[in-house]
Amino acid sequence: MKCYVVDAFTQNVFEGNPAAVCITEEWFSDEMMQKIAMENNLSETAFAVKEGNYYGLRWFTPGGEIDLCGHATLATAYVIANYYEHDVESITFRTMSGDLLVSKKEELYEMDFPSRMPAPFSLTEEMIEALGVKPVETYLGRDLMFVLEKEEDVQHATPDFSKLKDLPHGLGVFITAKGEQYDFVSRCFYPKINVNEDPVCGSAHCNFIPYWAERLGKAEMVARQLSKRGGTLYCKFDGDRVKISGKAALYSIADLQINHLK
Repeated sequence: MKCYVVDAFTQNVFEGNPAAVCITEEWFSDEMMQKIAMENNLSETAFAVKEGNYYGLRWFTPGGEIDLCGHATLATAYVIANYYEHDVESITFRTMSGDLLVSKKEELYEMDFPSRMPAPFSLTEEMIEALGVKPVETYLGRDLMFVLEKEEDVQHATPDFSKLKDLPHGLGVFITAKGEQYDFVSRCFYPKINVNEDPVCGSAHCNFIPYWAERLGKAEMVARQLSKRGGTLYCKFDGDRVKISGKAALYSIADLQINHLK
């Protein structure tokens, strides 16, 4: 079985967020997909199966399956468009978060995702200790989202991952601030699923986009994730949906020797 590793939200390898992608004729068992994700040891491994006019798509982290992942969706669309269906202009993925449409627009892959504006939440001393910085606003959806005062605070944050992991609320932890060169910046942490920092997190922007669209008074924005690898996302707020676009670069194609272990 082929396994592609694609760097998403960048046009250069060694930047953006790497995801492993496996396009299969039928589903492996949940146990096998989890083992492959653990062996790959990337923030996400995506599995896709062609089912009629759409692809079933599931995402596994080293710590378990998740309900939504942006960069691995972009990476999967890149693999399909370049190695399986060369003339495809749009791809529909059927997922745990509903149907997700990805459109190919020259070098950009535009993802149509649900808008997920998180609700205001109370800040605790435990959160401040875990972050190492006091946020100016706190929100909770699937994940905790903290708004920091300025870009520099996001860039230089040094959270205590063991304390983030012990926070009782939220799967992941996001920090964001108004940008200097970009409309807004962010970083994302998932120690609860064994990913201390996600280099570029597309699903987090389902939260960021409605928030910053309201704060900045604009529907179209360019965002930058300030991880060491870094990544750029082109964002659009569209009511109950958000559009997240980015580029991708192929890093590797491997043959997994597991066909007899389905």
